[in-house]
Amino acid sequence: MTSLTQSKNDLILDSHNKMNEFLFIPDWNTTEKLALTCRILFDAGHDSGLAGQITARASEPNCYYTQQLGLGFDEISASNLLLVDQDLNRLSGQGMPNPANRFHTWVYKEHPEINCIIHTHPFHVATLSMLEQPLVVSHMDTCPLFDDCAFLADWPGIPVGNEEGVMISSALGDKRALLLAHHGLLVTGRTVEEALMLAHLIERAAKMQLAAMSAGSIQPIKPELAKEAHDWISTSKRYQAFFAYYARRALRTHEDCLK
Repeated sequence: MTSLTQSKNDLILDSHNKMNEFLFIPDWNTTEKLALTCRILFDAGHDSGLAGQITARASEPNCYYTQQLGLGFDEISASNLLLVDQDLNRLSGQGMPNPANRFHTWVYKEHPEINCIIHTHPFHVATLSMLEQPLVVSHMDTCPLFDDCAFLADWPGIPVGNEEGVMISSALGDKRALLLAHHGLLVTGRTVEEALMLAHLIERAAKMQLAAMSAGSIQPIKPELAKEAHDWISTSKRYQAFFAYYARRALRTHEDCLK
């Protein structure tokens, strides 16, 4: 049978099978992926001085990796990450974690399926957050966020208290992403690769939304087609391939990242 007579669903399935067979993915460990994520997002404009945290669950129960407070995303390497427990006690590494990591503890506690959290203040997301408007997904490229990005309209102030952790973890609900009014973004993933892709896409979506709003009225896309695109892009192999591409780019100028 020629592919010209196959249904769309069959072609999608065939494409996924070929991706699983042919796409090569490097075998990085968790700390290496986390360090690469910091460098990738730095290059993508997610740095905001020392603001923002990127964490990943460790193999030890109720523990996760995070950056040292005082280091920017462009300074993070696999060797200078901290291992902390749910009370932010340092178990290995030097220095201290950001006290704002407390809300990561709450998200991990309330969402056991999540293994990576990215919280940053990139320019376009932060600008959109000032308008107190939720993210609008109206383009094929950003459809992994379609019906998958919650909105927290009430700014809880600095997220160092348990109250803020409860509010943020509850606002996330069953979504993978959260736009925080007057603040920034939070994205989650079952893997580091998934979270990295969503963080990259939400900043692009915010930039597109602001540009479209300045030009006219944003037109919606059909929900069934947006859901189809959401599921087409939202696969483990796609996350891995996306991550590997941006990691190769980052390593050209951040050779110290994996040392």
